[in-house]
Amino acid sequence: MKPNNVASVEGRKAGYIRMRRVLVSGAALVCAVLGAIPANTQSAVGTKPISAQVNDSSPLAREVHHQLLTLPFYSVFDNIGFSLEGNKVTLYGQVLRWSLKKNAEAEIRSIEGVDVVVNRIEVLPTLASDDELRRSIYRSIFEDSTLARYAVQAVPSIHIIVKNGEVALEGTVGSVGDKNLATRRTTAVANIRSIKNNLVVQTKAGGGE
Repeated sequence: MKPNNVASVEGRKAGYIRMRRVLVSGAALVCAVLGAIPANTQSAVGTKPISAQVNDSSPLAREVHHQLLTLPFYSVFDNIGFSLEGNKVTLYGQVLRWSLKKNAEAEIRSIEGVDVVVNRIEVLPTLASDDELRRSIYRSIFEDSTLARYAVQAVPSIHIIVKNGEVALEGTVGSVGDKNLATRRTTAVANIRSIKNNLVVQTKAGGGE
C-alpha cells in the first residue's frame, strides 16, 4: 500500500491532468465556433432552426427539416435551407466546407420518399480576410448584453455569412428590435463591404411584432 502522502500527490496529478483535458476541450470548442480552426479539422456538432421557409407540414417536409437540423459540422457561419416540390428537394444556402454540402445531400437522398435532390448549396471561398470578419462580427453581436442570449444555444440562431467582405445575417430572432440591433452591431465592424439583414422575426402565438 502506498503512503498517504504519495497517494495524495498522485491524486492531485490525476486531477490536474483531467482539468487540462477539460480546458483543452473547451478551447477547441471556442475555436470551432469562431471559425479559427483549419478546414480539415472537425468542429463541434450543433443544431439550429434551419433558416428555411417550411410552410409544408407534410411528414416528408418534417423529415427533411429534421435531417438538416441534425447535420454534423453545422456552425454559426453556415446557412442551409430547402424547398420541397412533390418528392423533389432543393437545397440552398452557404457553407464553409465541401464536406457539409455533400453530407447534406447524402442525408436527404437517404430519406424514404425523396426521389430527386437538387443541391444548390454554395461553398464559400476560403479567405483570411473573411475569417477575420467572421470572428469580429461574432464578437460584436454576441458580446452585446441584449443579443448574448442567442449565443447560449449549441449553435446561435443568428448566422453570420461572409463572402468576399459582404455580410448576410441569416436565421431567426425574437423581436424587430433584436434584428435592428444585430445590424447596428455588425455595422460597427470595420472592413465590411455590404450588409444584408435577412433575419426572420419569430412572432409568438396569439400576438404579432
